Amino acid sequence: MLNIGDVINLEMKDATADKFKCKVVEIKENQFYIDYPVNEATGKTAFLMNDTELLASFVNKEQNIYRFDTVVAGRLKEKIPMIILSYPGDDKLVKIQRREFVRIDTNVDIAIHGIHNEFPPFTTETVDISAGGTAIKLREGHKLEEGKEIIIWLSLPFQNAPIEYIKTKAEITNFIPVEKKGYIKAPAKFIDLDEKSKQLLIKYCFEQQILIRRKMAQY
Repeated sequence: MLNIGDVINLEMKDATADKFKCKVVEIKENQFYIDYPVNEATGKTAFLMNDTELLASFVNKEQNIYRFDTVVAGRLKEKIPMIILSYPGDDKLVKIQRREFVRIDTNVDIAIHGIHNEFPPFTTETVDISAGGTAIKLREGHKLEEGKEIIIWLSLPFQNAPIEYIKTKAEITNFIPVEKKGYIKAPAKFIDLDEKSKQLLIKYCFEQQILIRRKMAQY
C-alpha cells in the first residue's frame, strides 16, 4: 500500500497541531523512512523527537486517501538524513472518503442558538457527526423547525489534545422519531463551515474510528 516516493502529510497530535510534508525514502517491515519533513506553515525543516506521536496521511496510486497513527522511532543518516516512523500495516489504514465525509456515531456536547434569538439557547448532545453535518438529540416539544437555519457550538474532546470548539451555521433537514430511545433525532447539515473547522472534524472522526477499531480488536 505505502510505496517509496509517496508524499506523506504529518500532523502533530499535541496542542500545536503543526502540519508537515515529507517523502517516503525506504520501507522495512513495520517501519518506513522519510526525509526530514518541512513545516507547511513556516517552510522550515522540522526536527521531530523520538516517541513523538503523529497522524499520517497519503494518497496512493489509485488516488485513494489513507490515514494512520505513527510514532517517531529514531533517525538514520546514510546518503541523506532520515527519520524512522512506525507503520501499523496495510490492514490498519483508514480509508478517507473523498466525496462523502465519514460519519461516526458519537455523543458530544452541542449548544443550539437561534439565528434571530427566536428561541432560548439550549444544550444537548449529538447522535452522530461528520465534517458535513451532525444529528442532534432532541426532546419532545423542541423549538426547532425543518429547513430552518440555526447556530451551533460543538465541543470536540480529543484524546491527547485540548478540547476544540467549533461554531457554525447549520440547517435542520428533517426529524426522525426514535421511539425506543425516547428522543427525536434531527439531522443537520453544516453551512459555510471554514476549512480549519472542517479539518478538526475530519481529525476527530478519524480518531474515533481508530478508537472503535481498537475496542473491536479487544473482543
